[in-house]
Amino acid sequence: VVLLLSLLGLAAAGKLLVVPVDGSHWLSMREVLDMLRQKGHEVVVVAPEVSLHIKPSKNYVMKTYPAPYTHEEMEKEFQAFFHFSFEQGSFLERFVKAYKGIKRISNLEVSSCELLLQNKELIRYLEESKFDALFTDPFIPCGAILAEHLSLPAVYFLRGLPCGLDFDATQCPNPPSYVPRGFTQLTDRMSFLQRVKNLLFSIPNLFLCDFAFQPYSKLASEFLQREVTVLDLLRKGSVWLMRIEFVLDYPRPLMPNIIPIGGVNCAHK
Repeated sequence: VVLLLSLLGLAAAGKLLVVPVDGSHWLSMREVLDMLRQKGHEVVVVAPEVSLHIKPSKNYVMKTYPAPYTHEEMEKEFQAFFHFSFEQGSFLERFVKAYKGIKRISNLEVSSCELLLQNKELIRYLEESKFDALFTDPFIPCGAILAEHLSLPAVYFLRGLPCGLDFDATQCPNPPSYVPRGFTQLTDRMSFLQRVKNLLFSIPNLFLCDFAFQPYSKLASEFLQREVTVLDLLRKGSVWLMRIEFVLDYPRPLMPNIIPIGGVNCAHK
């Protein structure tokens, strides 16, 4: 027993490549990176030169690349997108607004990802750095593309993905009988007609998802030089750290590699 306990201090620190998503996504991830640095891990963050919240820190090395937008343009689009999330309206009205908002933000993020993948100097640095794993938010799948290129195990840190893509990628059951779909405003307790409605709402959600992620599939295919889809890349994720908490969230199935970490970024008082 003493021998085993003595070996606990011999664990080597790792080298982690981080490809974050800006906005509130980053605020949650930053807390985790600070803790990893305190444990002795080396953290390298790759981000565009223009961002809302991603700033240099003593807890990680930051590598930047040119951004295809200004700070004002990015802030305007993010504010418009999140403002619509709290608006009321019919399903069709909310769906159209979501479609337009996702299109505008997707155009910005795809252009940013393209500049990252085309930055030969930065890509060469990443290839030569011998990282142990890649930590990313798959809401923007640029990190998943890099993980495939660098042959690194991917650890995903997320709240969820549009149109149940996280269910598909992990082959997790997604029963419409008690897992409400986006824009339905349903709960986990549904009547028969509500379950039918929940099932039917999956159809436009799939259209929205295909529209949002198709540009990344095209970008990944060009960069990796083989035909690949975003779903193919996400399926290779090793661990899914999901910011869900069943005290607040509706019940849903989980797969063995999905770990609920709801409240990980809450302040301790």
